[in-house]
Amino acid sequence: MTVPLSPLLLRLSAAAVAVAAPRLKNPAAAAAAGAVHGVRWAVVGGRSRRRCRAAVVEEAGAREDGVLLPKEGDDAAAAAAAGRYDWKEEWYPLYLAKEVPDDAALPLTVFDRQLVLWRDGDGVLRCHEDRCPHRLAKLSEGQIVDGRLECLYHGWQFDGEGKCVKIPQLPEGAKIPRSACARNYEVRDSQGVVWVWMSDANPPDDRKLPWFEPYARPGFTDLSTVHELPYDHSILLENLMDPAHVPISHDRTDWTAKREDAQALFFDVTERTARGFAGYWGRTRTPHLRNLLRFQAPCVLSNTLEYTDKDGRDQCFSAQFLCRPAGQGKSMLIVRFGSTVRSPIAKVLPAWYLHQNACKVFEQDMGFLSSQNEVLLREKVPTRELYLNLRSSDTWVAEYRKWMDRAGHGMPYYFGHSSLAPPTVPAVVEQAPAGAVAGMSASFPAKGGVGTVHAPNPTNRYFRHVVHCKGCRASVKKYTSLKNAFAVLASAAVAASILAATRQWKAVLLAASAVLAAASYACDAVLSLITTNFIRTHRRL
Repeated sequence: MTVPLSPLLLRLSAAAVAVAAPRLKNPAAAAAAGAVHGVRWAVVGGRSRRRCRAAVVEEAGAREDGVLLPKEGDDAAAAAAAGRYDWKEEWYPLYLAKEVPDDAALPLTVFDRQLVLWRDGDGVLRCHEDRCPHRLAKLSEGQIVDGRLECLYHGWQFDGEGKCVKIPQLPEGAKIPRSACARNYEVRDSQGVVWVWMSDANPPDDRKLPWFEPYARPGFTDLSTVHELPYDHSILLENLMDPAHVPISHDRTDWTAKREDAQALFFDVTERTARGFAGYWGRTRTPHLRNLLRFQAPCVLSNTLEYTDKDGRDQCFSAQFLCRPAGQGKSMLIVRFGSTVRSPIAKVLPAWYLHQNACKVFEQDMGFLSSQNEVLLREKVPTRELYLNLRSSDTWVAEYRKWMDRAGHGMPYYFGHSSLAPPTVPAVVEQAPAGAVAGMSASFPAKGGVGTVHAPNPTNRYFRHVVHCKGCRASVKKYTSLKNAFAVLASAAVAASILAATRQWKAVLLAASAVLAAASYACDAVLSLITTNFIRTHRRL
């Protein structure tokens, strides 16, 4: 779901790698396609798809457009040259620092690693494995007592380094065992985002910690939100680096995405490394607007547009997408839109309105992204067997899946362009649910618990965003209180009108009750906007 607030991704050029001419049955098509450097056209797919795919590729090659596939062996050679990738030797975005609760522990996951993030008595961010060394209870279910994290199963308490400092059941004078400690993970607060270093073997490498230059510029403002999503982080990244879908999927969601603007795009890949790729992209109707897209391992995507305004001043718009793998079929996204100039409309709109609009964008894509995730898991074949990528729209998608070919072997599981390694452990085991309650609590938010109305449903907007946003939670509380207060006052006004002695007072009180009822309804409408999923008109009952 590339954000409709601005163009979102860069262009790839096929001029980086010299590749052999394509193996096409049509000689003319082969000659035309072979003239394009860096792209090898190939016929792939199962037996039922082979003939259809070949016909499409031949036709596409003749008009210099079509399916993007790499030369056999290129990805393996690149991976060997770059060395084996290790997903643990990376920084992963955990959360927005401002959204981390001061009074509760926050359960988070990176792939299949379950973590707990919390603030100690000095407000310092701490992170451990979400497992008590005593009997494996989740520390995130515990509470913070005197600046220490307490497991609520037996009351063991841990300091910020993970050392156990209290065991209530020990005899007086007995020493706490050295092994009674929670595994510690290093975290950093960088530019308002909490990052965790996942390596078991090596100390944190601050050179790998992402730094976004536009966000350090004076006067640069941003709107940042957290969203939990019910599909794999690779599906999410693929969607975010797909500007072609924005005019169609997000038509009129805001004031920039319009169906009639769907068009061919141009791409120019300027950089490929073992840790990602970068390049420019734009729309063929406005070639002067060139967006710079950069993908940085393991899960960071940025899109930056530099331009000169009508007054001759240099301006910058930047979108950052930090996509954390949160387990099989799950991801958590920190999305940040920043600019050197702020829209007058954005200045007057409340934050909750902008947040719900961002939620709407994700909900518009959720159905087909979840189904895409399901097909990949069921088919268990590389994306080249399933996708029909066009050079005029899907260059970044193909580039990302090719990067997965090079780096995926160092991940717990992955789906690449020409290779894959499906999860070896079923998702139901990965999350260790011994029952429905354990399953729901495996990745629960800090606020909200088993038994609350909204939290158990990962497709519900309240669960996906509101529980992760202090501002939206405060808005929900405020408008709920106002709705109830207006409803009570409206009822009181109706009762008073019945008891009123004169017609004039009856009319005044009835009018007041109508206004109060309308105010209560308006508050309820705001609550619905904040917490209720968007449904397309043609899908509504």
